[in-house]
Amino acid sequence: MDVTPYEEFAKEKLGIKFNDIGLLVTALTHRSYVNEHKNTHEHNERLEYLGDAVLELVSSDFLYRHYNEPEGVMTAVRAALVRTESIGEAGKELGYEPLVRMSRGEQKGTERAHDSILADCFEAVLGAVYLDQGYEAARKIVNDHILSKADKVMEEGLWRDAKSYVQELAQKYDGVTPTYRTLKEEGPDHDKKFTVGIYVNDKLKGTGTGHSKQEAQTEAAREGVKKYRAEYLK
Repeated sequence: MDVTPYEEFAKEKLGIKFNDIGLLVTALTHRSYVNEHKNTHEHNERLEYLGDAVLELVSSDFLYRHYNEPEGVMTAVRAALVRTESIGEAGKELGYEPLVRMSRGEQKGTERAHDSILADCFEAVLGAVYLDQGYEAARKIVNDHILSKADKVMEEGLWRDAKSYVQELAQKYDGVTPTYRTLKEEGPDHDKKFTVGIYVNDKLKGTGTGHSKQEAQTEAAREGVKKYRAEYLK
């Protein structure tokens, strides 16, 4: 029998031979595809639900065992590790995007919508692996593609609220509160993208982009934190 792209992906990227490859196909099937293809009856939302629970358990267990931090810090670190952007990036690294089944409308959707779908698929794939291969196989995927970034998140303070942290650093080292300026707006109203700069004493400390001014400010704040850390916290 010919090897399907899903079987090849499972072997090459996940190191797994599925007993039921249909689980992986379902994990990469968006609800919109089912609505458009009446002969397909399952989408990935139930697997996503299961995978989300696996992701939380694996991440919580890892942080408990590797870091002696208070509950509040570990909760914030976990949130930073498993936020939509992080697991969406993990999905891109795994390279399953061409295998995701979605409607023609979703294929033409916004970048933000695509990133959200990729993140949902990551959790659904975890759910599929857990059902087909067990907890240890799912744990390995989380370790390799999510928790490998934990040290960086801890060391660089990426778990902290970026806007609060950069304000703290600006007041400590420059004696002022940073301000934000919108530098650019582009794109249609339904998919607008903002570029925002963070300024300290009228000096640009970082820029960020996002689909809202708040999102762009947060990204700019993260850049500002990096600059302060590079200059003062080596």
